[in-house]
Amino acid sequence: MTGITAEITGRARTALMLTFAVILVVSAAAACGGGSPGELTQVTFMAGFKPQANLPFVAAYVAQENGYFAQQGLEVDLRHSSSGQHLQLLMSGDVDFTTADATSVLKRRSDPGLPIVAFALFGQRGQQGFVSLADSGIVNPKDWEGKTFGYKFSQPPDYLAILEAEGVDRSKIQEVRVGFDPRVLTEGQVDILAVFKSNEPDTIRGLGFDVNLWDPADFGVPTLGLTYITRSELAEDDPDVVQRFLKATLKGLEFAIENREETLDIVLKFAPDEKREHQGFMLDAEIADAISPTAEGQGWAWMTDQQWKALYDQLIQFEALPKPFDYRTAFTDKFLDEAYDDGKLNWP
Repeated sequence: MTGITAEITGRARTALMLTFAVILVVSAAAACGGGSPGELTQVTFMAGFKPQANLPFVAAYVAQENGYFAQQGLEVDLRHSSSGQHLQLLMSGDVDFTTADATSVLKRRSDPGLPIVAFALFGQRGQQGFVSLADSGIVNPKDWEGKTFGYKFSQPPDYLAILEAEGVDRSKIQEVRVGFDPRVLTEGQVDILAVFKSNEPDTIRGLGFDVNLWDPADFGVPTLGLTYITRSELAEDDPDVVQRFLKATLKGLEFAIENREETLDIVLKFAPDEKREHQGFMLDAEIADAISPTAEGQGWAWMTDQQWKALYDQLIQFEALPKPFDYRTAFTDKFLDEAYDDGKLNWP
Protein backbone atom coordinates (compact mmCIF):
# COMPACT_ATOMS: atom_id res chain seq x y z
CA MET A 1 0.00 0.00 0.00
CA THR A 2 1.41 3.36 -1.04
CA GLY A 3 1.56 6.34 1.32
CA ILE A 4 -1.11 8.16 -0.68
CA THR A 5 -3.42 5.15 -0.59
CA ALA A 6 -2.89 4.72 3.15
CA GLU A 7 -3.65 8.40 3.74
CA ILE A 8 -6.89 8.22 1.72
CA THR A 9 -7.91 5.02 3.50
CA GLY A 10 -7.24 6.63 6.89
CA ARG A 11 -9.30 9.68 6.01
CA ALA A 12 -12.17 7.50 4.84
CA ARG A 13 -12.03 5.49 8.05
CA THR A 14 -12.06 8.69 10.13
CA ALA A 15 -15.00 10.11 8.15
CA LEU A 16 -16.90 6.86 8.58
CA MET A 17 -16.30 6.86 12.34
CA LEU A 18 -17.43 10.48 12.63
CA THR A 19 -20.58 9.73 10.65
CA PHE A 20 -21.32 6.75 12.88
CA ALA A 21 -20.82 8.89 15.99
CA VAL A 22 -23.24 11.50 14.68
CA ILE A 23 -25.83 8.81 14.01
CA LEU A 24 -25.48 7.53 17.58
CA VAL A 25 -25.91 11.01 19.05
CA VAL A 26 -28.96 11.76 16.92
CA SER A 27 -30.47 8.39 17.78
CA ALA A 28 -29.91 8.98 21.49
CA ALA A 29 -31.51 12.39 21.27
CA ALA A 30 -34.49 10.97 19.44
CA ALA A 31 -34.85 8.17 21.99
CA CYS A 32 -35.21 10.63 24.87
CA GLY A 33 -37.42 12.92 22.82
CA GLY A 34 -35.08 15.85 23.08
CA GLY A 35 -33.74 18.16 20.43
CA SER A 36 -30.01 18.79 20.75
CA PRO A 37 -27.93 16.38 22.85
CA GLY A 38 -28.35 17.21 26.54
CA GLU A 39 -31.04 19.77 25.80
CA LEU A 40 -34.23 19.38 27.87
CA THR A 41 -37.66 20.70 26.97
CA GLN A 42 -39.00 22.90 29.77
CA VAL A 43 -42.62 22.39 30.85
CA THR A 44 -44.65 23.33 33.92
CA PHE A 45 -46.91 20.99 35.86
CA MET A 46 -49.18 22.39 38.56
CA ALA A 47 -50.89 19.97 40.93
CA GLY A 48 -54.41 21.12 41.65
CA PHE A 49 -54.02 21.33 45.43
CA LYS A 50 -51.40 21.46 48.16
CA PRO A 51 -48.59 18.87 48.26
CA GLN A 52 -50.02 15.49 49.29
CA ALA A 53 -50.42 11.89 48.15
CA ASN A 54 -53.11 12.35 45.52
CA LEU A 55 -52.11 9.81 42.89
CA PRO A 56 -51.57 12.21 39.95
CA PHE A 57 -49.38 14.32 42.23
CA VAL A 58 -47.45 11.26 43.37
CA ALA A 59 -46.79 10.12 39.80
CA ALA A 60 -45.19 13.48 39.05
CA TYR A 61 -43.22 13.55 42.32
CA VAL A 62 -41.73 10.13 41.57
CA ALA A 63 -41.03 11.02 37.94
CA GLN A 64 -39.13 14.07 39.14
CA GLU A 65 -37.16 12.36 41.91
CA ASN A 66 -36.31 9.19 39.97
CA GLY A 67 -35.24 11.03 36.83
CA TYR A 68 -38.04 9.77 34.58
CA PHE A 69 -38.78 13.26 33.30
CA ALA A 70 -35.13 13.76 32.39
CA GLN A 71 -35.07 10.38 30.64
CA GLN A 72 -37.92 11.67 28.50
CA GLY A 73 -36.00 14.84 27.70
CA LEU A 74 -38.07 17.07 30.00
CA GLU A 75 -37.21 19.63 32.64
CA VAL A 76 -40.37 19.99 34.72
CA ASP A 77 -41.17 22.95 36.93
CA LEU A 78 -43.41 21.26 39.51
CA ARG A 79 -45.82 23.59 41.30
CA HIS A 80 -48.94 23.41 43.47
CA SER A 81 -52.16 25.38 43.35
CA SER A 82 -52.85 27.26 46.57
CA SER A 83 -56.15 28.92 45.70
CA GLY A 84 -57.65 27.08 42.75
CA GLN A 85 -55.78 29.11 40.14
CA HIS A 86 -54.44 26.12 38.21
CA LEU A 87 -57.06 26.19 35.45
CA GLN A 88 -56.62 29.91 34.93
CA LEU A 89 -52.85 29.48 34.67
CA LEU A 90 -53.29 26.55 32.30
CA MET A 91 -55.42 28.64 29.97
CA SER A 92 -52.99 31.57 30.11
CA GLY A 93 -50.11 29.30 29.08
CA ASP A 94 -48.19 29.73 32.34
CA VAL A 95 -48.87 26.07 33.12
CA ASP A 96 -48.74 23.21 30.61
CA PHE A 97 -50.31 20.38 32.61
CA THR A 98 -52.51 20.22 35.69
CA THR A 99 -55.04 17.98 37.42
CA ALA A 100 -58.82 18.08 37.51
CA ASP A 101 -61.66 15.85 38.60
CA ALA A 102 -63.44 14.27 35.62
CA THR A 103 -66.73 15.90 36.61
CA SER A 104 -65.00 19.27 36.74
CA VAL A 105 -63.56 18.68 33.26
CA LEU A 106 -67.04 18.07 31.87
CA LYS A 107 -68.46 21.09 33.66
CA ARG A 108 -65.70 23.38 32.37
CA ARG A 109 -66.10 22.07 28.84
CA SER A 110 -69.84 22.68 29.09
CA ASP A 111 -69.58 26.25 30.35
CA PRO A 112 -67.65 28.43 29.73
CA GLY A 113 -66.45 25.97 27.10
CA LEU A 114 -62.80 25.92 28.14
CA PRO A 115 -60.61 24.22 25.50
CA ILE A 116 -59.15 21.65 27.90
CA VAL A 117 -58.68 17.95 27.34
CA ALA A 118 -58.06 15.06 29.75
CA PHE A 119 -55.37 12.62 28.60
CA ALA A 120 -55.06 10.28 31.61
CA LEU A 121 -57.62 9.06 34.15
CA PHE A 122 -56.10 8.09 37.50
CA GLY A 123 -59.35 7.67 39.42
CA GLN A 124 -61.31 4.79 37.94
CA ARG A 125 -63.75 5.57 40.74
CA GLY A 126 -64.72 9.04 41.92
CA GLN A 127 -63.10 10.82 44.83
CA GLN A 128 -66.28 11.47 46.78
CA GLY A 129 -68.05 9.37 49.39
CA PHE A 130 -70.42 9.90 52.29
CA VAL A 131 -69.90 9.05 55.94
CA SER A 132 -71.76 8.83 59.22
CA LEU A 133 -70.39 8.09 62.67
CA ALA A 134 -70.18 4.36 63.28
CA ASP A 135 -72.29 4.55 66.44
CA SER A 136 -75.01 6.73 64.89
CA GLY A 137 -77.28 3.87 63.87
CA ILE A 138 -77.16 5.14 60.27
CA VAL A 139 -76.15 2.05 58.34
CA ASN A 140 -77.78 2.43 54.90
CA PRO A 141 -79.04 5.29 52.73
CA LYS A 142 -82.67 4.77 53.79
CA ASP A 143 -81.50 5.75 57.27
CA TRP A 144 -80.60 9.18 55.88
CA GLU A 145 -84.28 10.11 56.02
CA GLY A 146 -84.97 12.34 58.99
CA LYS A 147 -81.29 13.27 59.24
CA THR A 148 -79.08 16.24 58.30
CA PHE A 149 -76.72 15.95 55.34
CA GLY A 150 -73.72 18.28 55.04
CA TYR A 151 -72.12 19.05 51.68
CA LYS A 152 -69.17 21.27 50.81
CA PHE A 153 -70.37 23.84 48.25
CA SER A 154 -72.99 22.37 45.92
CA GLN A 155 -75.27 19.35 45.92
CA PRO A 156 -73.20 16.37 44.72
CA PRO A 157 -74.85 14.54 41.82
CA ASP A 158 -73.47 11.31 43.32
CA TYR A 159 -75.62 11.96 46.40
CA LEU A 160 -78.73 12.48 44.28
CA ALA A 161 -77.96 9.31 42.33
CA ILE A 162 -77.73 7.24 45.53
CA LEU A 163 -81.07 8.61 46.72
CA GLU A 164 -82.67 7.55 43.45
CA ALA A 165 -80.99 4.14 43.38
CA GLU A 166 -82.05 3.34 46.95
CA GLY A 167 -85.51 4.89 46.89
CA VAL A 168 -84.70 7.50 49.54
CA ASP A 169 -87.18 10.35 50.07
CA ARG A 170 -85.07 13.47 49.64
CA SER A 171 -87.76 15.69 51.14
CA LYS A 172 -87.15 14.00 54.49
CA ILE A 173 -83.46 15.00 54.55
CA GLN A 174 -82.23 18.39 55.71
CA GLU A 175 -79.41 19.51 53.41
CA VAL A 176 -76.92 22.12 54.58
CA ARG A 177 -73.76 23.64 53.12
CA VAL A 178 -70.90 23.16 55.58
CA GLY A 179 -67.58 23.71 53.78
CA PHE A 180 -64.54 21.53 54.43
CA ASP A 181 -64.22 21.10 58.22
CA PRO A 182 -65.10 17.47 59.10
CA ARG A 183 -65.69 18.36 62.75
CA VAL A 184 -69.25 19.32 61.81
CA LEU A 185 -69.86 15.55 61.86
CA THR A 186 -68.08 14.76 65.11
CA GLU A 187 -69.72 17.74 66.84
CA GLY A 188 -73.19 16.64 65.80
CA GLN A 189 -74.02 19.50 63.44
CA VAL A 190 -74.72 17.00 60.65
CA ASP A 191 -75.47 13.27 60.58
CA ILE A 192 -74.11 12.47 57.11
CA LEU A 193 -71.14 14.24 55.53
CA ALA A 194 -69.82 14.41 51.98
CA VAL A 195 -66.09 13.60 52.05
CA PHE A 196 -63.09 12.87 49.88
CA LYS A 197 -62.63 9.15 50.46
CA SER A 198 -58.84 9.38 50.64
CA ASN A 199 -58.86 12.20 53.19
CA GLU A 200 -61.60 12.91 55.76
CA PRO A 201 -62.37 9.33 56.87
CA ASP A 202 -58.82 9.06 58.20
CA THR A 203 -58.94 12.58 59.65
CA ILE A 204 -62.17 11.78 61.50
CA ARG A 205 -60.72 8.53 62.83
CA GLY A 206 -57.76 10.57 64.01
CA LEU A 207 -60.21 12.59 66.11
CA GLY A 208 -61.29 9.37 67.81
CA PHE A 209 -64.40 8.45 65.80
CA ASP A 210 -65.01 5.45 63.55
CA VAL A 211 -67.16 5.99 60.47
CA ASN A 212 -69.45 4.20 58.07
CA LEU A 213 -68.52 4.98 54.47
CA TRP A 214 -70.73 4.87 51.38
CA ASP A 215 -69.05 4.84 47.98
CA PRO A 216 -71.45 5.87 45.18
CA ALA A 217 -69.84 3.35 42.82
CA ASP A 218 -71.05 0.56 45.12
CA PHE A 219 -74.61 1.60 44.25
CA GLY A 220 -74.04 1.45 40.50
CA VAL A 221 -73.42 5.18 40.19
CA PRO A 222 -70.94 6.01 37.36
CA THR A 223 -68.11 7.96 38.93
CA LEU A 224 -64.63 8.99 37.78
CA GLY A 225 -61.78 10.66 39.66
CA LEU A 226 -58.74 12.80 38.98
CA THR A 227 -57.29 13.31 35.52
CA TYR A 228 -54.34 14.98 33.87
CA ILE A 229 -55.45 17.80 31.60
CA THR A 230 -53.80 20.19 29.17
CA ARG A 231 -54.91 22.79 26.67
CA SER A 232 -56.47 21.33 23.54
CA GLU A 233 -54.08 23.50 21.53
CA LEU A 234 -51.01 21.98 23.19
CA ALA A 235 -52.30 18.45 22.65
CA GLU A 236 -52.81 19.20 18.96
CA ASP A 237 -49.73 21.33 18.25
CA ASP A 238 -47.09 19.65 20.44
CA PRO A 239 -48.24 16.07 21.02
CA ASP A 240 -44.67 14.86 21.52
CA VAL A 241 -44.32 16.87 24.73
CA VAL A 242 -47.64 15.56 26.04
CA GLN A 243 -46.57 12.02 25.18
CA ARG A 244 -43.25 12.31 26.99
CA PHE A 245 -44.85 13.89 30.07
CA LEU A 246 -47.42 11.11 30.20
CA LYS A 247 -44.88 8.30 29.80
CA ALA A 248 -42.68 9.70 32.58
CA THR A 249 -45.60 10.02 34.98
CA LEU A 250 -46.96 6.58 34.12
CA LYS A 251 -43.51 5.23 34.96
CA GLY A 252 -43.74 7.13 38.24
CA LEU A 253 -47.17 5.65 38.85
CA GLU A 254 -45.88 2.12 38.30
CA PHE A 255 -43.09 2.75 40.80
CA ALA A 256 -45.51 4.17 43.37
CA ILE A 257 -47.81 1.17 43.17
CA GLU A 258 -44.93 -1.27 43.59
CA ASN A 259 -42.84 0.65 46.16
CA ARG A 260 -45.10 2.11 48.86
CA GLU A 261 -42.58 3.14 51.52
CA GLU A 262 -40.06 4.63 49.09
CA THR A 263 -42.91 6.52 47.47
CA LEU A 264 -44.01 7.95 50.82
CA ASP A 265 -40.42 9.08 51.40
CA ILE A 266 -40.66 10.98 48.11
CA VAL A 267 -44.09 12.44 48.94
CA LEU A 268 -42.77 13.81 52.24
CA LYS A 269 -39.96 15.60 50.41
CA PHE A 270 -42.66 17.64 48.71
CA ALA A 271 -44.98 17.70 51.74
CA PRO A 272 -42.63 17.86 54.75
CA ASP A 273 -45.31 19.16 57.11
CA GLU A 274 -47.72 16.29 56.49
CA LYS A 275 -48.00 13.16 58.64
CA ARG A 276 -46.66 10.00 57.05
CA GLU A 277 -49.55 7.88 58.35
CA HIS A 278 -52.17 10.11 56.77
CA GLN A 279 -50.28 10.29 53.48
CA GLY A 280 -50.06 6.51 53.54
CA PHE A 281 -53.83 6.28 53.99
CA MET A 282 -54.34 8.67 51.10
CA LEU A 283 -51.94 6.78 48.82
CA ASP A 284 -53.54 3.41 49.61
CA ALA A 285 -57.06 4.74 49.04
CA GLU A 286 -56.15 6.36 45.73
CA ILE A 287 -54.34 3.28 44.44
CA ALA A 288 -57.42 1.21 45.32
CA ASP A 289 -59.57 3.58 43.25
CA ALA A 290 -57.10 3.41 40.35
CA ILE A 291 -57.77 -0.31 39.92
CA SER A 292 -60.45 -1.43 37.49
CA PRO A 293 -60.85 -4.13 34.84
CA THR A 294 -60.07 -1.45 32.26
CA ALA A 295 -56.86 -0.36 33.98
CA GLU A 296 -55.76 -3.92 34.67
CA GLY A 297 -56.32 -4.93 31.06
CA GLN A 298 -55.16 -1.84 29.18
CA GLY A 299 -52.82 -0.02 31.55
CA TRP A 300 -52.84 2.35 34.51
CA ALA A 301 -54.77 5.61 34.00
CA TRP A 302 -56.60 4.18 30.99
CA MET A 303 -60.02 5.52 30.05
CA THR A 304 -62.82 4.66 27.67
CA ASP A 305 -65.59 6.43 25.84
CA GLN A 306 -68.11 4.35 27.81
CA GLN A 307 -66.78 5.66 31.14
CA TRP A 308 -67.02 9.28 30.08
CA LYS A 309 -70.43 8.86 28.45
CA ALA A 310 -71.89 7.24 31.57
CA LEU A 311 -70.62 10.10 33.73
CA TYR A 312 -71.84 12.71 31.25
CA ASP A 313 -75.31 11.14 31.06
CA GLN A 314 -75.60 11.12 34.85
CA LEU A 315 -74.58 14.78 35.11
CA ILE A 316 -77.15 15.68 32.47
CA GLN A 317 -79.81 13.65 34.30
CA PHE A 318 -79.27 15.49 37.57
CA GLU A 319 -78.84 18.89 35.89
CA ALA A 320 -75.23 19.18 37.06
CA LEU A 321 -73.99 20.54 33.71
CA PRO A 322 -74.83 24.09 32.60
CA LYS A 323 -75.69 22.87 29.10
CA PRO A 324 -75.28 19.81 26.85
CA PHE A 325 -72.21 19.47 24.62
CA ASP A 326 -70.21 16.80 22.83
CA TYR A 327 -68.61 14.99 25.80
CA ARG A 328 -66.03 13.40 23.47
CA THR A 329 -64.23 16.73 23.18
CA ALA A 330 -63.34 16.53 26.89
CA PHE A 331 -60.85 13.67 26.64
CA THR A 332 -58.46 11.81 24.35
CA ASP A 333 -56.98 8.34 24.71
CA LYS A 334 -54.48 8.68 21.87
CA PHE A 335 -51.55 9.35 24.20
CA LEU A 336 -52.38 6.36 26.40
CA ASP A 337 -52.71 4.23 23.29
CA GLU A 338 -49.19 5.19 22.22
CA ALA A 339 -47.78 4.79 25.73
CA TYR A 340 -48.91 1.19 26.16
CA ASP A 341 -48.50 -2.01 24.18
CA ASP A 342 -50.81 -4.82 25.33
CA GLY A 343 -51.10 -3.24 28.76
CA LYS A 344 -47.35 -2.73 29.21
CA LEU A 345 -45.72 0.68 29.29
CA ASN A 346 -43.37 1.35 26.39
CA TRP A 347 -40.23 2.54 28.16
CA PRO A 348 -38.25 4.62 27.59
